[in-house]
Amino acid sequence: MAHMPIPSAVPSRAELIDHLVRTRTAGDVATPREVNLSHYRKLASGDRHFWLGLELGDRWTDERDVLAVMTEWCGVNGDPLHLSGQDTIDPELTVGALERMAAVLRKAVEARARVLFATGHPGALLEVHSATASALHAAGCEVVEIPDGLHVDDQTVVQLCDVAMLERAARLRHTHSPAPMAAILNGMVREGRPMPDLVVADHGWAGYAAQRGIDTVGYADCNDPALFLGEAEGTIEAVVPLDDHISNPRLYAPMTAYLLNTAGLTAQF
Repeated sequence: MAHMPIPSAVPSRAELIDHLVRTRTAGDVATPREVNLSHYRKLASGDRHFWLGLELGDRWTDERDVLAVMTEWCGVNGDPLHLSGQDTIDPELTVGALERMAAVLRKAVEARARVLFATGHPGALLEVHSATASALHAAGCEVVEIPDGLHVDDQTVVQLCDVAMLERAARLRHTHSPAPMAAILNGMVREGRPMPDLVVADHGWAGYAAQRGIDTVGYADCNDPALFLGEAEGTIEAVVPLDDHISNPRLYAPMTAYLLNTAGLTAQF
């Protein structure tokens, strides 16, 4: 699989914000307000599907508190009476989170860290993760190889372009489940291998790794509040708010270029 093209000129902060808004990666995003509120409500009611591998206990049982965190960390509309229609992601918060993620990546390079990449959105974020993995590897980090023969129900945990994901019947699968990351980490324990120093992921892959005490950074949409709660509580190092499945994944390229440049990394293609 070819890596995504990264512009030769890394966008400035202002140029990236403009790009995020124009492509609806941030700004007025496609996820409807009613879907966001429904997910916040289900998380608060204890539906573990929406906890994304984190253990939230009874700390987030009021959906208004969840909305307040999402307003602060993601930039959704903070009015609890705004019940339907357009919702938003603040592009300034997106870029700010990219800069926090970049700081974590710089530390990983300094420590020659062992880094594991994984995605529940292979149709959208695979190349973002893969480009980051290539850059970290070139800078001296070890990209963790997952154990062989891992399965979750009738699906297989595979690793392509240095990124772990789920596959079934020769198709890569979208998933919010923490089970694939649990399978990887438990498999590493069985083989006597050390845990990764850092996980770069999304969805339940990120939440479960963070819950296991591994330094974790990742990406999340405005309808996936759990990871933002994790950052607010200090369980996750950085969560980048964005539409995690825009129509053309190549439009994430300027964002990836900005991330790697800010981290002092050079993209490898």
